[in-house]
Amino acid sequence: MREKAAIGPLTGVRVLSIEHYGAGPYGTQLLAELGAEVVKVENGATGGDYSRSVGPYPLGDGDSQFHQSFARGKKSVNVDLKSAEGRARFERMVADADAVANNLRGDQPEKLRIRYADLAPMKPSIVCAHLSAYGRDNSRASWPGYDYLMQAECGFLSLTGEPGGPPARFGLSMVDYMTGSLMALGLVSAVLRARETGRGCDIDVTLFETALHQLSYPAVWYLNEGLRTERLTRSSHPSVVPSQLFRTGDGWLFVMCQTPKFWQLFCKAIDRPDLLADERFASPAVRLANREGLQEAIEETLAGESTGYWLELLSGQVPVARVNDIGQALENPFVQEVGMTSSVEYPGREGGLWLLSSPFRVDGARAPDRRGPLLGEHDEEFR
Repeated sequence: MREKAAIGPLTGVRVLSIEHYGAGPYGTQLLAELGAEVVKVENGATGGDYSRSVGPYPLGDGDSQFHQSFARGKKSVNVDLKSAEGRARFERMVADADAVANNLRGDQPEKLRIRYADLAPMKPSIVCAHLSAYGRDNSRASWPGYDYLMQAECGFLSLTGEPGGPPARFGLSMVDYMTGSLMALGLVSAVLRARETGRGCDIDVTLFETALHQLSYPAVWYLNEGLRTERLTRSSHPSVVPSQLFRTGDGWLFVMCQTPKFWQLFCKAIDRPDLLADERFASPAVRLANREGLQEAIEETLAGESTGYWLELLSGQVPVARVNDIGQALENPFVQEVGMTSSVEYPGREGGLWLLSSPFRVDGARAPDRRGPLLGEHDEEFR
């Protein structure tokens, strides 16, 4: 039985969001799952958030399963920010809000007058969070940009896939999701300060800078030692061995012996004490130098049994995982055990709509599951 939902830690925080597609909506959805009241400010004359029309699975007029993936627990008002009436209504809403978020092109916040300098006269404590492709104050401010472009320019595609193959992107838009998460963190941090000082600010995050920041230690290695990290066979870790895919008798197993302890446990569990005694594999440094030989030696054993056999033997002792497709990942009994999918009521849809649950737990309980709003559904609350 699912735990009773606790009161979210952001209850009492109101965020107005001028958002579309994935990155910004993902970040504000995290805020909603933590209890914030997130109000989508949408122009009904243009169809509102563009993601409402993204296929291939529409949900009637003005909604889609794509949109619902990023809109759980939010509200929606129909406001044309470019009209005098819409602007006046928006400013009344700002007076009762803690923050205004957007993920527009970098030159748009100035044009729409949603920067701190524009909104502070009506609410000095307002926080203005801007998520853009390249930023608001540089030569690319007017450039459109998306996740896959950042993966390309910031080197991700050169690190993904097998050596010798074409560049490959991540299977998911992780730059979008990470940038949305950083926007949410920055917004909450600024709201905390604003509630103490009475002064808000602009917070900026960009897809480009987030992607570059995620280069992490390969970037440090290059900046200091000139090392260009490259793709390795079997999705191997660049410096830890063995930490990679291995063939089994019927599929694939990902093994991660990130510490000497796990390396020793792994060898003992698969009954290969000879690997521990072999001088070629005696330390992390020599295992790295003899990566190919070690892979061959390990697969001699792992190929003799099924993935299920090795999982039963190793799980809980050594970090291992089966390689699943999307269906297998979602049908995993552990997903049900932890309650990471749930059905919510949706107008006109018998049986409801299945969505992923919030990743947050507060006092052991997840946020309540709520569908995303229909366009303008909450207009009467914000007149």
